[in-house]
Amino acid sequence: MTVTLFPIRLLIAAFMMLLAWPFAFLASVGRSETTVEAQCLWRRLVDIILKLIMRAMWFAGGFHWMTVKGRRALPAEAPILTLAPHSSYFDAIPVTMTMASIVMKAESKDIPLWGTLIKYIRPVFVSRSDQDSRKKTVEEIKRRAHSGGEWPQIMIFPEGTCTNRSCLITFKPGAFIPAVPVQPVVIHYPNKLDTITWTWQGPGAFEILWLTLCQLHNEFVIEFLPIYTPTEEEKRNPVLFAINVRRVMAKALGVPITDYSFEDCQLAMAEGQLRLPVDTCLLEYAKLVRRLGVKPKNTEKVLQEYGNRARKLEGQKLDLDNFAQFLDVPVSDMLRDMFALFDEHDNNCMDIREYVIALSVVCRPAKTLETMKLAFKMFEAEEDGAITQMELAVILKTALGVTHLSVSRLFTAIDSGDTGKITFDKFRSFVEQHPDFAEDYLHAENTSLHSRPCHRHQTTSSPSSPNPQGTATTKMANGICPDFSPNDRDTLDGLLKKHN
Repeated sequence: MTVTLFPIRLLIAAFMMLLAWPFAFLASVGRSETTVEAQCLWRRLVDIILKLIMRAMWFAGGFHWMTVKGRRALPAEAPILTLAPHSSYFDAIPVTMTMASIVMKAESKDIPLWGTLIKYIRPVFVSRSDQDSRKKTVEEIKRRAHSGGEWPQIMIFPEGTCTNRSCLITFKPGAFIPAVPVQPVVIHYPNKLDTITWTWQGPGAFEILWLTLCQLHNEFVIEFLPIYTPTEEEKRNPVLFAINVRRVMAKALGVPITDYSFEDCQLAMAEGQLRLPVDTCLLEYAKLVRRLGVKPKNTEKVLQEYGNRARKLEGQKLDLDNFAQFLDVPVSDMLRDMFALFDEHDNNCMDIREYVIALSVVCRPAKTLETMKLAFKMFEAEEDGAITQMELAVILKTALGVTHLSVSRLFTAIDSGDTGKITFDKFRSFVEQHPDFAEDYLHAENTSLHSRPCHRHQTTSSPSSPNPQGTATTKMANGICPDFSPNDRDTLDGLLKKHN
């Protein structure tokens, strides 16, 4: 197929793209980006021509017939279409079928040929160079959604990244902030051999294109679900709106849901010198940080401010009310869950320094030295700027999100003068000489840090609290995401603090 079918299909697809360009260019000339004109006859004709050309392109790529279930709502009925699961660039098929607008980065419109085709569908552009771009994007989506059907429908993939379709991850709230009816749309690729999936791990873009074009036939199914009209509570709470729509879509797909997101995967797979173990509780912590809305926008400045405030407390423990005052947020159930992560002895107090270290890891997972510098600053003694072995253990347990960690080998190697204390300069000098220090000293001494099948039952207690026994499973539920199924709950009474 590589020497016969593949080059023919590739040439036909390229030709169709070239054929579509002049039509998209003519239809885009002189058109305003802020107002929408009436769809005159010749523009409707161009729309039909472009749909036919794009359909011919997909046909040449092996998508000979496409199964459509349900009825697509009119723009006045549902201004926003939410699609899931998002798993590949082949998800552009619904876009070319409907010519709906999409949200995409502003740089795309400058790509030769492709940029003209993109501009034709009147997307909502996001500028990475504009600090207020996210706010402007949400406002533009709201403006179009409340236009009464004048603007084309906006097609949004609320997962915000590609997954392997084994579950639905957390939906981002952007599509649900306008508080208008949405139409959920689910996508299936029922090929026996999956050549479609394009995620952050696995085959690259060209390999997927090659494998897919070498298939004699590629199946595609799109299902338009009934319009979902938000309740008054959902209109006030976009996150709740997103959760309920995701539940409906997951049921239609027959897949589970997980509260983890792409940011969690980035955290777990960061290339820093302290790679997180499979059973880290920092994934649970990161989820709570997002839900509470306490992830700082100006990360460096806020972390330094937190570090200075935590140092002044000199290890003084905080209760729940003082913790809420430190973060300047009201006491809530989510804040109690956050507090419990650091309440290691269940005595209703926590060390705020551990919170700051965990926040530093979540906000900048690849910057190990920056996190350690901040931690040393909070823990070091005034007289010599040094920390003890016990304090180093607390720092590293918090940074890794684990319940038990021995640092004796690492501390002894750094403390060559056997003073019983180390400074950040000594730590940094050691790390520069031993870039794989975590693997050589921590992993070698703590076998539990190695990747292994994760526990089916875990607690989200403090990184420095005792590690309860769990029921091991040989299966990872969703890649790196643990399965927190509540099976055999009676056998672990008292050990499950929060995970459901």
